[in-house]
Amino acid sequence: MDALSHVLSLLNVESAAPSRFEAGGPWALRFPGGYRYAKFGVVLAGSCWISPKDAAPALLRQGDCWMVTSGGPYVMSSDLETRAVDAVPVFLAAESIDRVRYGDATVDTVLFGGALTFDEHNARLLLDVLPSLVHVPASSNQAEVLHMAMRLLDQETATPALGSAFMTERIVHMVFVQALRTYAATMAADGESPGGWLSALLDPQIGGALRLMHEDAARKWTVDDLATTVGMSRSTFAERFKAVVGSTPLDYLMRWRMHAASRELRETDRTVHAIAGNWGYGSESSFSNAFKRVMGTSPRAYRSRDASRSSMSGSPYHS
Repeated sequence: MDALSHVLSLLNVESAAPSRFEAGGPWALRFPGGYRYAKFGVVLAGSCWISPKDAAPALLRQGDCWMVTSGGPYVMSSDLETRAVDAVPVFLAAESIDRVRYGDATVDTVLFGGALTFDEHNARLLLDVLPSLVHVPASSNQAEVLHMAMRLLDQETATPALGSAFMTERIVHMVFVQALRTYAATMAADGESPGGWLSALLDPQIGGALRLMHEDAARKWTVDDLATTVGMSRSTFAERFKAVVGSTPLDYLMRWRMHAASRELRETDRTVHAIAGNWGYGSESSFSNAFKRVMGTSPRAYRSRDASRSSMSGSPYHS
């Protein structure tokens, strides 16, 4: 399994409150902050502006995709001059949250959007390598798959049929993954870097090393092993890996192991000793030291704390 698939498997990505939004004439809606963990959308027809509090406004055209990852407020609007009103009452007043109309009777712009929720324990794995606003233009070289998915979204939300809710959720996941792919590829083509492991996936050799580590995370990898396997000298490999990913190869591997192990601690009743062995640690103490370094607490305390939180909240998104 490749690194992106592994990270996404830890995130438990789910879409929440998706809706089709149709607007006409001048309009501007202000969406509140405080959501967890990303807002996403696609432009099915027309165009509009998105203005996050902590990023420059961006013009969104038909076929474009966007994500706001900062958790902060943002405005969606037909232009930058119209005064924004609160979006929440508008959506609450709609006959159906699945399809909301606003503004003039003539529809100029059609959007589809909602929230993407991630496992709170591992959300930073992705959010730390993304800017507060991800804008994927329809003109991107890698965007053709997005266009096909958007056509399906338009069809499923314009004329819902049997199983539309199920279909829509699956298409949202496809759009999310393809948007990440397209964003990373577009940044690389422009000579920029998304940062972290997302950048590394686009490097044939460093990306190859990440794939090896994710495919066999329990193996006792050495820097020499990884460098030889991807056809690089040890020093060149170590230098490039740190420049691209932002950490040493073995530090990256340790952090990945601990995030994966944390899910086992939360979701299974396996002993700490068994989990340690599953992730390549010969002793529980060495595993515990590594876990505390990455997660800030011991495995046993982490499991106890999570069990306590779950019993109080009943939801992994309790704040």
